[in-house]
Amino acid sequence: MVKAAGTGLTRVKEIYHNRDQRVKELKAEGKKVMGYLCIYPVLEMMTALDLVPYRIFGDMNEPITDADEYLPIIVCPFLRSILDLGLKGRYDFLDGVVMAHICDVGARTSHLWDVAVKTPYSHFIDVPHTNREISQKRFKELLQNFQKTLEELTGKELTPARLKEAIKKHNQQRALVRELYDLKKPDPPLISGTETLQVMLALMSIPVEEGNSLLEEVITEVKKRENVVPRKSARLLVWGPVVDNIALFEMIESLDANVVMDDTCVGSRAFFADVPLTDDPLDGLAYRYLEELKCPRTFRESNTNGVMRGYDADLEARFSYLRDFAKDWKADGVILQVLRYCDSHGYEVPQLKDYLEHIGLPNIYIEHDYSKAALAPLRTRIQGFTEIIS
Repeated sequence: MVKAAGTGLTRVKEIYHNRDQRVKELKAEGKKVMGYLCIYPVLEMMTALDLVPYRIFGDMNEPITDADEYLPIIVCPFLRSILDLGLKGRYDFLDGVVMAHICDVGARTSHLWDVAVKTPYSHFIDVPHTNREISQKRFKELLQNFQKTLEELTGKELTPARLKEAIKKHNQQRALVRELYDLKKPDPPLISGTETLQVMLALMSIPVEEGNSLLEEVITEVKKRENVVPRKSARLLVWGPVVDNIALFEMIESLDANVVMDDTCVGSRAFFADVPLTDDPLDGLAYRYLEELKCPRTFRESNTNGVMRGYDADLEARFSYLRDFAKDWKADGVILQVLRYCDSHGYEVPQLKDYLEHIGLPNIYIEHDYSKAALAPLRTRIQGFTEIIS
């Protein structure tokens, strides 16, 4: 078996530049590799049955061609890229895929994958789009169905003991990620936003146990470094959907700015909330994945105990965690970045801007079409923004 030659951040970069190498090694050893889309497929259930979760991403460097036969060009370019890569055989090493109702185009992509790509095992979780009590009950029922299909696939029983052990492993990883992010609180930060993103992408490419060891190595290494990340005038928080390529963060940090915090589904959003340990572990999982993940795809009620909140109170209930991020990481401004045609995030922007302006936090909205060429015109706008706030 060939293992990555480096440790810590060196190994992180190796994994970033060759994401599928490790899981292909594990597959050769007899492990089953399970691809998953977005942050709603429940990783703990896969880990508990000795499956290797592997997050499916697109590729900003690969022109989208084959997917044009199935999806129109006026839908999410990230999802189009994923389907395109699947059609081109990029994910042929997967033993199965688990996808979820992240949005209507995401659901359609999931079903098109079944028709056109045809991975041996596939499962679709129709995650509710509200966080009501009845929604959590429904989500638990969906997880029970997911459990049955996983047990049929593996020939193993998903016992509560196995599931609780897997939850502990993933909660340990989340705690380590939070510790890593704490290293960005000093000025200058001890680790850059670009390096942090590479770590996150590496974690989603290897088993949780290996990811935990890698995080421990990185944290130890970063704490010992001196004067690696230069102090910049602006400290920024980046909000939005998927960021699965370091090009955006590299561009921002090539200016007079450090990305010290993020709220994206490849960063803090995917890792900051633990699964509560409950008697029936499915209850804790249903709560965490539906209630605690702060993604715009889930509609949150504008009322408290049946009483409608006012507009300002509603914004505070939905977005106050971003104010806390900005305070704790001393962010001077926020970049609201959205993929073109990402309706779930795009519709959130007007109210989010209202909230940020209400609390006096400067912000800028940018939109791109999931290509490196699209980032070039944004450079001047972001540079101007950093000059204004610094």
